[in-house]
Formats: sequence, structure tokens, C-alpha cells
Amino acid sequence: MLAPHGPQAGQIATLAWALFAFGSVILGLVMAAIWLAVRGAPRIREVLARERTIMVLGLALPVVTLTILLGCGVWLTRAQTGHAGDSLRIEVTGEQWWWRVVYDGPTPVMSANEIRIPVGQPVDFTLKAADVIHSFWVPSLGGKVDMIPGRITRLRLTAERAGVYRGQCAEYCGGPHALMAFKVIAMLHDEYDAWLARVADPPAARSTDIERRGQSLFVAAGCGACHAVRGTDAAGTIGPDLTHFAARGSVGIDTLPLTAENLARFIRDGQHIKPGNRMPEFRIFSSAEQTALASYLMSLR
Repeated sequence: MLAPHGPQAGQIATLAWALFAFGSVILGLVMAAIWLAVRGAPRIREVLARERTIMVLGLALPVVTLTILLGCGVWLTRAQTGHAGDSLRIEVTGEQWWWRVVYDGPTPVMSANEIRIPVGQPVDFTLKAADVIHSFWVPSLGGKVDMIPGRITRLRLTAERAGVYRGQCAEYCGGPHALMAFKVIAMLHDEYDAWLARVADPPAARSTDIERRGQSLFVAAGCGACHAVRGTDAAGTIGPDLTHFAARGSVGIDTLPLTAENLARFIRDGQHIKPGNRMPEFRIFSSAEQTALASYLMSLR
């Protein structure tokens, strides 16, 4: 939070330092008053005990201080919500325990658990919750906003430089809440446009026998009832969209780095890796079948 990389985060960092400064001044005044009340001259102690002194220092000063801080906070964060005319729009839905991401456009692009944005362009996030209250927070880019079932909340973020920024659900949502992290990847405009054009299309056809074997296993095991892969018969909406799964950086929503080995582990022992997640463990597959299924998913770029 104190290492901002966007104007919205900068506003919050400024407000935080203002709070620290005001708090330090108030703490100094309180400590000085305590010392004078205990060790001060009788005349000073008599002044501190007067009703007028108590009303000024105990009532008027907190009211004035808190009013100034409230005004400062409202003024600094006035541009955190709403829509900018040149902004990109992304819809994020918090679900137990993953993130559904939809990039707005003539043809919306579905993704999950990883958000990509262009550097320097305001991004308006439409935030929703599918089940319980979640909270969307990317500390280096802006403040946290609750995602409430049945309501829509909004947040504007802008990344000032390319990089990877960690986000986290900041509201306890049960089960593996602590493992509900995500990444925001800020890219240069040309790279972002090329990436968005690529992920708008279905992935290329499988090119090897083991990948085709894995695709057959994916269909036969009923994985398409929960997950979607555009260009195939898999059209599930219960779980994350896997169309370009291998272009992401993690397994189990930032629980493990994305490798074929970790992917096979998650398919087989997902409840040990991320306890409480909604995906059952598929121990029905042999070692060769797990390798084929992981190869198929790793080909979805």
C-alpha cells in the first residue's frame, strides 16, 4: 500500500501518510498532557483539570481533527469510482474460491484468476459476487472494494508501469480464502492489444497424439460440465474458463506455479493442495492418463 504504482494507489498512500502524521501529533499531545498532569507544576495541573480545557482538548479537538481527515480522505479518493471516458472495462466476479474475469468489448472475452491491463490507461472494474461477500484488493494499484451478492460495485485502477501486481480477496469468504489470490499484469499497449486479439480466438487444434488423448479424457471424464474451452464441446460455467489456461502463471489460483507436474498433482490431489476447493479429486486416471490430460491443458495457450 505504501509502494504505489498508480494514481489511485498514490492517493491512498498520501492519505495514509496524512493519517500517520495526524496520529503522531495527537499521540504527542496526549503524552505531553499525561506528563504534565502527573509531573507538572500545580498551576499547570489545575489548568488541565478545568472543564474548559477538557471540552477543548477532549471534544473540540477530536471533532476538528476527524473532520479535517474526513474531508482530506473524500477529496483524495474522489476519483476512485465511476467511469472515465477512455477507460477499459473489465468485469470481475468473486466466487468460492476463484475469480471470473470478462473483458468488455464487441465480443466479450472470458478468463479467470489473472487480469491483464494496459499501462497508463484507466481501467474501470465492475465487481460482483456470485455467492458470499468477497473484497477485491490490489494494494499497489488502489484501494479495496467489497463485492456483495446482488449488488454491483465499481473501482477504477491505473498502472503507471509494466509489471505484475499481486491482488487478494480481503474479506473472509470461508474455506481456502487465504489462497484466493490473483495477479494483475500490466502490459504495454501494443502487447496488450496483441494478447487480447489472441485470446479472443479459440486455441489452436491439438498437434500431438498425447494432447489429443488428453482432450478425449477431458471430455470423457465430464470436465466440460464445469469448465469451458472455446472451440470444443466443453461449455461449462461452474468453474473457471480454461480456453487459454496454459497462458496463465499458476495452478489452483496462484497456489502452485504452472507446470505439467503441478497440474497433474492438482487434478489428482487438489483437496490436499487447496483444501475446500469445489473441484473433486480425479484419482480415476492412471499415471499415463494424468500425463496426457496435463499435456492437453498445457497446450491451451
